[in-house]
Amino acid sequence: MLVVLAGPMESPIVVERRRIEIADPKIAGSKQPYHAAQGLSLKDAEALVSACAEASAQLAAEAVREAIADAKQKGYEISTSCILTGSGRSIPALDKILASHPLLHTAEGELFRDAIARACQNQGLPVVAVKEKELIARAPNYIGISRELIDQHLQRMGKAIGPPWRQDEKHASLAAWIASSAGSN
Repeated sequence: MLVVLAGPMESPIVVERRRIEIADPKIAGSKQPYHAAQGLSLKDAEALVSACAEASAQLAAEAVREAIADAKQKGYEISTSCILTGSGRSIPALDKILASHPLLHTAEGELFRDAIARACQNQGLPVVAVKEKELIARAPNYIGISRELIDQHLQRMGKAIGPPWRQDEKHASLAAWIASSAGSN
């Protein structure tokens, strides 16, 4: 989910929201490349994961460029970005990943987050990283207002842009708000 916010720091508005697809449908298994690599030889697994990572990087770069261009067309300048991260634990070698189902999910999350982060960095956008599990609890510290006020404003954001207003959209909006707050300090 990609969200662009604008307006005053204490009450930003959503000016753009979109789902971005960064798994190439032309590559079988691209939505879960590590899962798809299970059962392949290590060489073939490396080739598949590498191809999926490259395709995801290209799709992410295109999505970020389009979002920046669309924001500019609406009169907005994107100044920073935020990526919700996983636990932060390091990813082991491919053979270890393929031997552990939980690591398959972890590695896939990292692959897609890395593609988006690199796309943002390549466009000159600083990337603020926030652990997804800490997003709600740490938001007041980043933004400088109470959790209650944040929750109320997120509800207003959702009403203003209309449905759907799913959890991933709320989290993306909160992440964008945090990134904006971090960029203004």
